[in-house]
Amino acid sequence: MYPVDLTKTIPPAIADKKVFLSDADLDKIALFLVGNQQRFRENIIIPRMLGPVQIKTIEEKRIDSVMESCAFKSIMSCVLGYGLGAAIGLFSSSVNPNVASVERQQSAREILKEMKITTLSYAKNFAVVGCIFSAIECTIESYRGKTDWKNGTYAGGLTGGLIGLRAGIKAGIVGAAGFAAFSTAIDYYMHRS
Repeated sequence: MYPVDLTKTIPPAIADKKVFLSDADLDKIALFLVGNQQRFRENIIIPRMLGPVQIKTIEEKRIDSVMESCAFKSIMSCVLGYGLGAAIGLFSSSVNPNVASVERQQSAREILKEMKITTLSYAKNFAVVGCIFSAIECTIESYRGKTDWKNGTYAGGLTGGLIGLRAGIKAGIVGAAGFAAFSTAIDYYMHRS
């Protein structure tokens, strides 16, 4: 019943058989089941909420990172502020004529020149305010690492203070408080609706 040699623990019939899986085979199976070190884009499973899910390419990610940079946001705010200011300036100059020149009849050339001056003045002011506000808000948001109403309030306070500081300390404080309140109200309205 027991083998003659007690040092052998494997019965002689089993010792002659070949092992079914070697250690190398077991390692390959474990790597296959657990997962290998390579990840293919096609094998990633992303849960869907509504509609198909598309993974962004490297080029799309680069464009997104450029568009989310503070420099791009500031430049875009400057350009859009210039356009908005030009539109408001054009409207304002057409509604509100120059009072000094009411006594005599103005020519079309003088009216257009006055409209151009008013339009460019509004455009430059809006561009500067938009650029400063956007740059400060983006910098604060990057520093804090949060996107909430405080970023707009702080940026509005700094922007209003910087703009009002040209007229003195008191005007800078009033400008900071007013612009911060306005930024907070706009931010509250935009996030509530």
